[in-house]
Amino acid sequence: MPPIRRTPLHEIHEELGASFTDFAGWNMPLRYTGETAEHNAVRNAAALFDLTHMGEIRISGRQAAEALDYALLANASAIKVGRARYTMICNAQGGVLDDLIVYRTAEHEFMIVANAANAAVVSTELAERVRGFDAMHNDVSDSYALIAVQGPQAAAILAPLTSMDLTEVRYFAGYEGKVAGCEVLLARTGYTGEDGFELFTAPEDAPTVWRALSDSGAEYDLKPAGLACRDTLRLEAGMPLYGNELSAELTPFHANLGRVVRLDKSVDFVGKEALAPVAEKPTERTLVGLRSEGRRAPRHDYRVLDADGTEVGVVTSGAPSPTLGHPIAMAYVDRSVSEPGTALQVDIRGKAADVEVVELPFYNRNR
Repeated sequence: MPPIRRTPLHEIHEELGASFTDFAGWNMPLRYTGETAEHNAVRNAAALFDLTHMGEIRISGRQAAEALDYALLANASAIKVGRARYTMICNAQGGVLDDLIVYRTAEHEFMIVANAANAAVVSTELAERVRGFDAMHNDVSDSYALIAVQGPQAAAILAPLTSMDLTEVRYFAGYEGKVAGCEVLLARTGYTGEDGFELFTAPEDAPTVWRALSDSGAEYDLKPAGLACRDTLRLEAGMPLYGNELSAELTPFHANLGRVVRLDKSVDFVGKEALAPVAEKPTERTLVGLRSEGRRAPRHDYRVLDADGTEVGVVTSGAPSPTLGHPIAMAYVDRSVSEPGTALQVDIRGKAADVEVVELPFYNRNR
């Protein structure tokens, strides 16, 4: 097995007292003071995340847009320079290989950000799929560290460190600039349900940028945050996680993400033939939110039951919600029991716990 990798910020994490976990071949901070405090910092102020384990792939060349139109679900040709789009890469059967963010960094250049666990698969697939186009594939993951500052005070913390006008950086955009004197690709996307920014930096610049953000955020009670609270944050925001809500056996339509499938593109794309008929009729099971007033949270792979005790679904993700104060979960259930307000149960270690189907997301910062 290859050795576990460390990010350029590892020594800083050690200084901050982080506990670590091995994730996708990386030694990543799991938590610092505790995931609930870190979760609440994101909701109420801001927090810093090290996301260097994510994968970055650059596709460039005269036919870069056409190559990605074929390789991905998104209509890459329609993305304007400086903008980004959430999309997916599917197999020929329509199953999801990963969900991605695509940045158009120049007229003939794109950067695709893949989840850490799938980065190698995505890179290999893209290399193969662009082969027939006048386009070049380059896995640039080792060229970047990635820092995210997330929370309602993120803009106030970042603003003194850059000459960029953050009010002009729209949601799902990415622009080159400087932060703390270091060259960055500054993006505004996020995976927490809050406003925030992602800073793609050279690995050697990452400690400088992290420390500058930490200093600027001191008056706002900025905290470092690990992977543990990212899971509860994205769950509250109803955001899917690969391996839980997304997999190669499920299409985007199962996860209620059919909006990312651009069947109207002028070119065929990988998976189109399989996805087109799925778009015409509802899937047998669909992704829903579950709310519980009990003390124990439904967890991944727990069975969902109807009033008669018949299995009608399976939990994909679940946890106590620090923001809402009760357990929440996402689950795939039979469409016949998917309407909000439907009373169901979850088998929690042999005991049936009452839950109610609710609309996703559980938390929306604008509500």
